[in-house]
Amino acid sequence: MKPTLESLRSCLDGAIPAVVATCARDGTPNVAYASQVHYVDAGHVALSYQFFSKTRENVLAHPYAQVQVLEPGSFRHFRLKLRYTRTETDGPLFEYMKAQLAGIATQTRMDKVFRLRGADVYAVLEIESVDPDVAPAIPATDALLNLRRAVEALGASTDLAALADRGLAALTPGFGIHHALLLMLDESGEGLYALASLGYPDSGIGAEVRVGEGLIGVAARERIPVRINYRTGDYTYQAAMRVAEPGEPRIPLPLLANPHSRIAVPLIHGGRLVGVLYAESEQDAFFSHADEDALVVYARHLAALIAQAACEPDDAEPLRVEPAAHPTGAPLAVRYFAVDHSVFIDNDYLIKGVAGSILWTLLNEHVHNGRRDFCNRELRHDPRLPLPDFGDNLETRLILLARRLAERCPAIALEKTGRGRFRLNVSRPLRLHA
Repeated sequence: MKPTLESLRSCLDGAIPAVVATCARDGTPNVAYASQVHYVDAGHVALSYQFFSKTRENVLAHPYAQVQVLEPGSFRHFRLKLRYTRTETDGPLFEYMKAQLAGIATQTRMDKVFRLRGADVYAVLEIESVDPDVAPAIPATDALLNLRRAVEALGASTDLAALADRGLAALTPGFGIHHALLLMLDESGEGLYALASLGYPDSGIGAEVRVGEGLIGVAARERIPVRINYRTGDYTYQAAMRVAEPGEPRIPLPLLANPHSRIAVPLIHGGRLVGVLYAESEQDAFFSHADEDALVVYARHLAALIAQAACEPDDAEPLRVEPAAHPTGAPLAVRYFAVDHSVFIDNDYLIKGVAGSILWTLLNEHVHNGRRDFCNRELRHDPRLPLPDFGDNLETRLILLARRLAERCPAIALEKTGRGRFRLNVSRPLRLHA
């Protein structure tokens, strides 16, 4: 059977660089490597235009090229005979290629160098199988079936904390994913924070990523999935994200030390960015084109469920209960820094930002007024908290805070007591310092 461009999509991921041959008007040949050949449709591919290279000079003068691509797994060779048709400098194709290039560039610290200037589109005139006797690679799993399994495993839930965990856990029976993160967009729209994780020794709950930083940040900034199905060969980015910057309290992301495949998919609901779903694998070419499409659909479904759960109505007043038993044991020293709303407990960093200001407010209410029970509505209107409007991020911030406390300071805990209500449980005396 004659190969089609659709059947060669696994060859276009960049795991093995493609070879591009062109010639000048006088017939002088030129051969160069292309990091990735992008699938456009059943009859077209695109190459990135970053620099005015000899390849681009040649096709502008003589609009024909030949590209050799290899299939990962089988190493079958295919030759594509191409004709240059146009260059796109905006639109969906350009934005997708820009996001992919930016994702690769941030991994290799080349984001200041790799700037997409255009998407050069070529018509595919002919596809030739160089070694037709070589057996093809084992077909990928059915992405539609993977999606169905993941959605069934996810189910439906109105509890945001359970939904965040199940949203990641469902990726394993669905797509065979064992390492993943769910990150939410913060109130400023300039950063994301990890709300749940799957498969890592350290949860990384509360880890932050700036929009535009790495695969995760680029996917958020461009609102387009970013997939890299091969090792970039430079892990300075992963190393930098796993350790805190000097002088800046930061929870490290729990990334794999040596990922071979990575994908970051934006969570979008109602045209608004909610967060990012990130997954990675130590296996080469783990995420297929079909997997990317299926994960985009799954992420949209998950985003809708998260938005619905986050809009749960608040009760007007907290539930009143009897005071707790008097705390015992050595006092906990809690220090608060208003400049970034960071909280340290016994000199160990816990949390900062909105979650830090919430915790500091709750602890002050508890120490000075003996309160244990609170409701979301009163927090939304508390003038001591730094934001004029939490929107639907308050519930996720409370979940983040509860999980960080459970990991780092079990003597302080947040317990959900009803719709929009929660309780502060403190088992040791507190000494507050600001």
